Amino acid sequence: MSRIIDRRQMLRGAALAGGGLALSAYMPAWAQTNSAGIIAPLPTVTGNDITLRIARQTMMIDGRASKAIGINGTVPAPLIRLREGQTVRLNVINDLDEDSSIHWHGLLVPPQFDGVPGISFPGIKPRSSFLYEFPIRQNGTYWYHSHSGLQEQLGHYGPIVIDPVGADPVQSDREHVIVLSDHSQLSPATIFRDMKVDPGHFNYQRQTLAGLLSGKDQPLKDRVDWGKMRMDPTDISDATGPAYTYLVNGHGPRDNWTALFTPGQRVRLRVINASSMTTFNVRIPGLKLSIVQADGQNVMPVEVDEFQIGVAETYDAIVTPIDDRAYTLVGEAIDRSGLARATLAPRPGMAAEVPALRPRPLATMKDMGMDMSSMGGMDMSSGGMRGPDPTNEKNPSAGLTTPGAGTAAGAMAMGGMPQDGTMSGMDHSAMNHGAMAAGGSAGEMAGMDHSSMGGQQGMAGMDMGSMKMRDFSKAPQVKKGPGVQTISPMPMDRTGDPGQGLENVGHKVLVYRDLMALERNPDVRAPSRSLDIHLTGNMERFMWSFDGVKMSDMMEPIPFLEGERVRINLINDSMMGHPIHIHGHFFELVTGHGDHAPRKHTVIVQPGGKVTWDFTADAVGDWAFHCHLLYHMHAGMMRTVSVRPRGDAA
Repeated sequence: MSRIIDRRQMLRGAALAGGGLALSAYMPAWAQTNSAGIIAPLPTVTGNDITLRIARQTMMIDGRASKAIGINGTVPAPLIRLREGQTVRLNVINDLDEDSSIHWHGLLVPPQFDGVPGISFPGIKPRSSFLYEFPIRQNGTYWYHSHSGLQEQLGHYGPIVIDPVGADPVQSDREHVIVLSDHSQLSPATIFRDMKVDPGHFNYQRQTLAGLLSGKDQPLKDRVDWGKMRMDPTDISDATGPAYTYLVNGHGPRDNWTALFTPGQRVRLRVINASSMTTFNVRIPGLKLSIVQADGQNVMPVEVDEFQIGVAETYDAIVTPIDDRAYTLVGEAIDRSGLARATLAPRPGMAAEVPALRPRPLATMKDMGMDMSSMGGMDMSSGGMRGPDPTNEKNPSAGLTTPGAGTAAGAMAMGGMPQDGTMSGMDHSAMNHGAMAAGGSAGEMAGMDHSSMGGQQGMAGMDMGSMKMRDFSKAPQVKKGPGVQTISPMPMDRTGDPGQGLENVGHKVLVYRDLMALERNPDVRAPSRSLDIHLTGNMERFMWSFDGVKMSDMMEPIPFLEGERVRINLINDSMMGHPIHIHGHFFELVTGHGDHAPRKHTVIVQPGGKVTWDFTADAVGDWAFHCHLLYHMHAGMMRTVSVRPRGDAA
């Protein structure tokens, strides 16, 4: 215990000394210390033959040296600039004393070049090299990173820009690549160990007596109720400031990385979230952002003031600054523990005011999948409880299920559920919000004593007939199959939500339902089957999984047949958002836009929420499927997707 306390004190001291400067209480001190700014375009490599050398190095962040892993001596790694239609050969040299790898995030490549050790190739041994060679089949904004251990946290990531073979439908006068990331003075192994010992180790934003008296935090009754459940509404992120400094293109907020423009120009910002654990809320006070691309795919322009970008997502935005002045680009951590900061300016040496951190958000019953206020239009058919779902309107197969795959929303009758939209009658005092199987009636839920539950998010795994809880952290792992269901109490489609902390900011925030593909989707067939996949875990033990099963416990792939069209329902049985990524494929978010549904490779599944997407299993081979929060993936929230050929070859 003393080791933990000492490290927390060390981190707090580092923040005060100017290392991380993540605590909102100290924001004014550094916000007034605007440096002249660093104008340092990302180093760029291009051509058909590219060499990338992975090695340990140091990097300077806000004037402080930090250990890192870089490529060709830089963090982020060099910008790889390619053109659609070319074939590229990338010779990757591993100068580390450990295995390494590179995954080309969002690129459609042959499986043997996807770069995931243990799934698509064996990895790159120390002091050896590996040649990746593949055709470039797409254009847009992407990135690359290690898929070995926790190397990504140390700086092993870089941007990719692929220019279209013809005219770019997105016209701009100038562009800048913005790589957002998080970096720590602590080693990744130390961060992971600390979270395993104490999952709230890095949460410096817990509620206080002062917050109660001032009315900024939960009222006393809610605080007591959440205390009985042993849940912390401030636990929005796992690893945050002051463990982290938030970076733009490898530079801290004091460094003030600066991008230039000429007033009146259309400036394209290619924003990439290459962080390990941080969801960012991005805005430029004084400028509208026209979103023109998501995950490398062109979308119909949407004008917003702010957007939330999950780990591994990318968004391209057009801004048109008219005034001859500087603007601040703000990438605020979702839990308001700090921010990444850059400047857009017409001349070097300029800086704009850096806004103070906004109040940190508090999780609500909605984030537990228990929002009774949205029950109008509930689908109670077959004893199931399902929220209003606009995603079904244009797809006749929306209700299809696969035998043995689990039902979509679960079977909860209203029974004794409180009518005031709360769960105040329930005692969740040691609740395991994790993966639990269910099937039966919820009529006895009001006044239910959960005192023997464990400690994580959601209520999946609840045997609603006998009201017994199944704690996957203590019981044999359950393989999803016939007769086994993992459910969330009432998963709501949250693709219309702006994201935690952005519900009432007073301006337009991008939501997934705003996105529409610029061109018609390449495959508009209705899916022939659907599959429910639950996002589960145990917070008290920092265990994360799909359907209650960690990657290390079950290596059997999720099977698909070449060319089949499948609907995937991602149901978040936890109180934390998860950016879910599938390799080798794009999917179409089901948000009511029919054949112009937005195509993505990564999507945030909000706490207690549900996201539905359709995809065509058109890439034969084995592919990774995982949460892109690095430590969640490392803890087990990863599976293999296997696409098998049709016919005799299957």
